[in-house]
Amino acid sequence: MVNPKRIFIATIFGVVFGFVCWGLATSGGGPQMPWFIAVSIILSRTMMGFAIGISVLKMKWWLHGIILGAIFSIPMAFNTLFSPQNAIYIFLGTIFFGIIYGLLIELFTTIIFKQGVK
Repeated sequence: MVNPKRIFIATIFGVVFGFVCWGLATSGGGPQMPWFIAVSIILSRTMMGFAIGISVLKMKWWLHGIILGAIFSIPMAFNTLFSPQNAIYIFLGTIFFGIIYGLLIELFTTIIFKQGVK
């Protein structure tokens, strides 16, 4: 059964890490990011948090966060391949940080707020 508190907490942390991801993406000093890409980054991480919250897969919390973090980062990572330089590094970094965000969302939701999958 899906726990509404779990969904809420995971989604909120998805939003938080969406803003963190956006901040990291704009910290390079390059050209200003268009608004729709910023919204896409924030919504992508928010959807990751929501998916982690509604998922009822029975597995270790850390593995759950890693898998869903990777899966939800792949579409956003493919968009980075259109960048003019260092595309492969940005692609891999997007997936890597998605795994980290998924793991952290699951850590806060399951361990700190004690809202695990029941």
